Amino acid sequence: MKVIASSVRKGNILEVEGNLYVVLSAESFFPGKGTPTTQIDMRRLSDGVKTTQRYKTTEQVERAFVEDREHTYLYQDGDSYVFMNPESYEQIHVAADVLGDQAVYLQEGMACILSIHEGVAVAVELPQRVVLEVVETEPTVKGQTASSSYKPAILSNGVRAMVPPHISVGTRIVVMTADGSYVERAKD
Repeated sequence: MKVIASSVRKGNILEVEGNLYVVLSAESFFPGKGTPTTQIDMRRLSDGVKTTQRYKTTEQVERAFVEDREHTYLYQDGDSYVFMNPESYEQIHVAADVLGDQAVYLQEGMACILSIHEGVAVAVELPQRVVLEVVETEPTVKGQTASSSYKPAILSNGVRAMVPPHISVGTRIVVMTADGSYVERAKD
């Protein structure tokens, strides 16, 4: 499906010269003189190579038809991850490189959005936040104020995160899946 370059958004899948690319960012420039342009940063899905393309704002680009569907994460099978469609119970294997760094945040039974192109998962969107347990951190120092001083901690999935001084081992916390940053103490 052809669309104009200025309508491309982050997360769209484009087809350029027979390859599929996921859009990382798209920015339009409108100079006082000259032609308005749209700069698109994207990553090739086949091998992860990042590239930047510049188009005239009204230029046509090919947007690949991608179906976004909710799937439930089941388990890891070697170097792929198995997801299940909750409606049809059909299972789909997703290669580890599609998930990339996000794989550490996967939890059994987690609902994720899979972008599927011609029967193959090309992108996985995890929930924005996950609840994890602190398994290792420095002890809480009595009298230390909750100022902007954070201490390192290791979470139940093996990821390192910076947490406030009042967080101790065994505390369940909410973490952003995008960058692994601490949000708040879990409310359970």
